[in-house]
Amino acid sequence: MSTLLQINASLAGAEGQSSRLAHRFVADWQAQHPGDHVIMRDLASDPVPHLTAERFQAFLSQPEARTAEQRVVSEYSDALIAELKAADTIVFAVPMYNFSVPSTLRAYFDHIARAGVTFRYTATGPEGLLKGKKAYVFITRGGFYADAADTQTPYLKQFLGFLGITDVKFVFAEGLGMGEETREKSITAAHSAIGELLPRAA
Repeated sequence: MSTLLQINASLAGAEGQSSRLAHRFVADWQAQHPGDHVIMRDLASDPVPHLTAERFQAFLSQPEARTAEQRVVSEYSDALIAELKAADTIVFAVPMYNFSVPSTLRAYFDHIARAGVTFRYTATGPEGLLKGKKAYVFITRGGFYADAADTQTPYLKQFLGFLGITDVKFVFAEGLGMGEETREKSITAAHSAIGELLPRAA
């Protein structure tokens, strides 16, 4: 049995356009993998705390030297990482906010990027420790940025690759704030792209 982890970063939760695209993909995935396990993490209804100096120090402290408060912080991070490690497939629903990914997603990343746990430093450079996973990223934007000011895709590729996740596919729905006709055309194209992501059963 395989496991899929879906991470929604839209402020609108399940109603966000990126979340809807991710849900469509997960529904297709479940149809092809009946009985497999799906984990849902919604960063709107259950946000990860933003990183502070105190939280970061908890990660750096040796387990035996942590205070009670630091143990709570590190155990929370450990649980997020265990959830991620258990997943064979990770699905991200990512809207664009102010030319970047949502801050809630950055907070999540800050809690799962831990030296010696999800990556390590070697004599030849950093090595990601979350290898062998597939990731699908569904990005929605009010304007058109794919050929110009796309800061999201390079960042997500770099961050996931840093953790060892290099098999990453992207689906975009752009121009959602540029009128109903443009919006519907873009969403239809994104759904069409989703239909091509999973291999069809013979």
